[in-house]
Amino acid sequence: MSKSNFFVKYLKNINISINSLLEKNLNKLNLKNFRYIIKNNKIILTFVAVLILFLSYLSLPTFYNQNEISTELKKKLLNKFNLEFIFIEGLKYNLFPTPHFTSKKSIIKYENDKISEIKNLKIEISLENFFSLNNIEIKDLIIKNANFNLNKKNYQFFLNLMKKKFEGNNLKIKNSNIFFRNIDKEVMFINKISNMRYFFDEKEKKNKIISKNVIFNLPYEIEFSQNINEKKTLTKINLKHPKISIENELDYNQDTKTGKALVIINKSQNFLDYKLDKTVFEFKYFNKLDKEKFLFEGLFNLKPFYSLLNGKTRELNVTNLFDINSFIIQVLKTEILNNKNIDFKININADNIYPYINFTKLNFISKIEEGLIDFDGSEINFKNFAQIKLTDSLILIKNGELFLDGKLQILIQDYYEIYKYLLTPKNFRNKLNKIDLNFSYNFDQKTINLSDIKIDNKFNYKISEILKNIVFKENKLQNKIYLKNLLNEAIKSYSG
Repeated sequence: MSKSNFFVKYLKNINISINSLLEKNLNKLNLKNFRYIIKNNKIILTFVAVLILFLSYLSLPTFYNQNEISTELKKKLLNKFNLEFIFIEGLKYNLFPTPHFTSKKSIIKYENDKISEIKNLKIEISLENFFSLNNIEIKDLIIKNANFNLNKKNYQFFLNLMKKKFEGNNLKIKNSNIFFRNIDKEVMFINKISNMRYFFDEKEKKNKIISKNVIFNLPYEIEFSQNINEKKTLTKINLKHPKISIENELDYNQDTKTGKALVIINKSQNFLDYKLDKTVFEFKYFNKLDKEKFLFEGLFNLKPFYSLLNGKTRELNVTNLFDINSFIIQVLKTEILNNKNIDFKININADNIYPYINFTKLNFISKIEEGLIDFDGSEINFKNFAQIKLTDSLILIKNGELFLDGKLQILIQDYYEIYKYLLTPKNFRNKLNKIDLNFSYNFDQKTINLSDIKIDNKFNYKISEILKNIVFKENKLQNKIYLKNLLNEAIKSYSG
C-alpha cells in the first residue's frame, strides 16, 4: 500500500473513531463532563493536531504547478465527461464548502469549434489521493452563466454527453443559454437553461438528464434517459401553459428507428406513432379512445427538406392561436420558417372551431415555400349563412410586429339569417350576394384593418372608412357586442 493511501485511510479511521465516541458518549455529556474535557489538554491537543493535519492535507493542491494541474484536469474532464476545456483565466483552488477548482473564464471545444463560453466553472474533487496529482479524482462539474452555440453540425452536443457513464458523478448546468444558429450564424431561437443535471440513476442503472428550460417564453421541464444495452431512449416533457405532458419512447435498435408517445393535453390522452430513417420521418397522431375524433398523418423528408401534414378533426381548439405569447406566434416572429430551403404543406379539415361555435367546416390550407408563408385557399363557413375564402395571404414582420395580410371573399348564402343574427333593423336589410375586401391583421396590437371593400362588385368607400381599423376587445362577449354594433353601422351606411 502506498504512503498516500495509508495516510488517507488513517484519516478516515480517525474520523470514524471520533464519530463513534461522539455517538457513544453524547447522551452522557453534561456540564461536569464538558468542564473535564476542556481541562484535559491531551484531548484538546489531539483534536487540534488532527484538525491541522487534515487541513494541511486539504491544502496540498495549492502547491501544485498551475500548468500541470490545468493539463491534468483537462485530461480528466475529457475522459470523464467527453468535454474539451480551455481555461482562459487559469484555475483557483478552494477548500470550502468542499475542495474544488474554479475558473472565471473558460471555453468548451467540440469537433474543433468553440461551442461554449463559460463565466463560472466549478470542478469538485474527491477527498482521496491529494498526494498525487495524477490520482486526483473529479466528482462533479458545475457550469454557470454559459452560452452554448448550436447549429446543424453540432445540434446533438447535449445528447452525445450521455455516451459517457455518469456513475458517481454529476454534470450540472445552471443559468445558461443555448443559441440555435443557421448557416449564416444568425440566431434562430434561444433556449434558456434554468437548471440541467446529468447523473447516473442507481435504481434504473442508466444515465439521465433532468432539465428546466424556457423557450419562446414557454417554461418546460424535460427528463431524458438512455438504455445503451437495449438501444432505447425515454423522454418526458412537461409544459405548464398550455398544460401538456409528453412521454416518448424511441427504439433505435434497427436502421429505421421506431417510436411511440403518449401526449396528454389537459386530461385528453392521445397517441403518436412514428418511424425515422436517415432521411424520412413519418407519423400518425390520434386520440386514444376515438380515432374519428381526430387523426393527423404526415411526413418530413430531410434531404431535400419537404414536409406534408394532413389532418381531420371534429373540433379544432384555437383558444390560444391569436395570443401573442402562444408558441406558434412566437415561432413565426423569429422568422425561423422564412427559409428558402423549407417546403412545408399543411391541410386540416375541422367540423367545428372552439371557442367560435358559429364557425364550421374549416378547410385550412397552409404552405411554406421559397421563404414565404401563406394560407391561400383556406375556407370556413359562418353557420350555414356564408362561406369565407382566403386568397393572396402572407405572414410577415413589420417593425418587429407580426402581421397576416390577405384578401377575403365572402359568399352569402342566406343574407336574411345574417341580418337576424346581427339584429339589424328590417328597413336596412338589403339583399347581399358577395363581399370582397383586403385585410391586414396585427397579432401584437390585436387590430385588423379592412380596405377596398366591394359589395356585389361595387366599391363602397363609406364602409371602408367605418371598418378601416377594428380593435379587438379583452373578451369574447365584448367582441361580439362591439362587432355587431360596428357591422350594423356599416350596413346602415350601405343602405342609406
